Amino acid sequence: MFKIKLVLVFLVFVFIGNAQNSFIVENVKVFDGEIVIESTSVKVEDGIITEISKSIKASDGYEVIDGNGKTLMPALSNAHVHAWGPQSLEEAAKAGVLNVMDMHGVETYQSAMRQLKDSTNYARYYVAGYAATAPEGHGTQFGFPVPTLTKPEEAKKFIEDRVKTNVDYIKIIVEPWKATLDSETVAELIKQAHKAERIAVVHVSRLDNAVDAISNDANGLVHVWWDKELESEKMKELSEEKSFFVIPTLLTTIEVFKVIGSSAAQFLTKEQLFSEVKKMHEAGIPILAGTDPPNANINYGTDLYKELQLLSESGLSNVEVLKAGTSNVTKAFGLDNVGYIRVGYKADLVLVNGDVTKDISLLNNKKTVWKEGKLVKQ
Repeated sequence: MFKIKLVLVFLVFVFIGNAQNSFIVENVKVFDGEIVIESTSVKVEDGIITEISKSIKASDGYEVIDGNGKTLMPALSNAHVHAWGPQSLEEAAKAGVLNVMDMHGVETYQSAMRQLKDSTNYARYYVAGYAATAPEGHGTQFGFPVPTLTKPEEAKKFIEDRVKTNVDYIKIIVEPWKATLDSETVAELIKQAHKAERIAVVHVSRLDNAVDAISNDANGLVHVWWDKELESEKMKELSEEKSFFVIPTLLTTIEVFKVIGSSAAQFLTKEQLFSEVKKMHEAGIPILAGTDPPNANINYGTDLYKELQLLSESGLSNVEVLKAGTSNVTKAFGLDNVGYIRVGYKADLVLVNGDVTKDISLLNNKKTVWKEGKLVKQ
């Protein structure tokens, strides 16, 4: 009798576990990470997407969710953050942002926070560890010790040290308003990063530094330049010669300009920044959404919607904007089985009331978020 009870308890446990991450969303508009599917159904089994079709037969133990009037999309990713505690990852997850790319921080803290990657209510956390910067350069002012470089010969050891801490990519800072790395050191850092099978992204604020970083084979820029415009023909030429992505961080840039007030007059206007982003997109350069929190008091969750809205105002179509916050990020950073709604992919999903493919601002509507098929606590 005791054995029968144990079996029954086990079966109930299995049923509940399946019910938690096995379900069907019916009659829903789907943005799959690339295209829009007008009305379809999506089946999730044990946290994995197993079927996408017009009609899916209901299965025992599967909750059936009516998606009429809603949009089902992949979970969002934020390509530029600085997270200082688990609460940052929790805030992101609640907003449907399930992957975040940290661009500079304390490696010991980052290592601990990465352990939350399998926890349902926290975003997955990818890190650069310490960013490469010069003594007294940008990145050294935040109150924690930072390793620095002064010459190309030091690049190899810097990259080796980051690899030992198992960083996901390398971040390099070129910021001339303080002491900064020279072009030769940046070039060697990028070269050594690639030898270590890591992508290298470069913080810039000036166009000349951006062009130099790209010319030295940087995989991406983590800000748009502020100082002057790049001609469309030169943008196209650059994109044809090199393969790279850009994380414009428009929200951060605009908010910083507000803070510095009249001093911002020397930089590009908001409209000019938008124009640069549109030119990048038209040249075929992948645009990734990132917000650089907590700078300018930007949060880790819903403020990403504001960045997407700004990309929309820059002239990107809504589908391209959604790609900037989903598949473009996961593709650029090589994240496996996320960023798309495809059979075999993790069921990292956001179900939003309304049609976000027609109106990006509807991301602010009520939503349901699943991480690997499990509901994220709201």
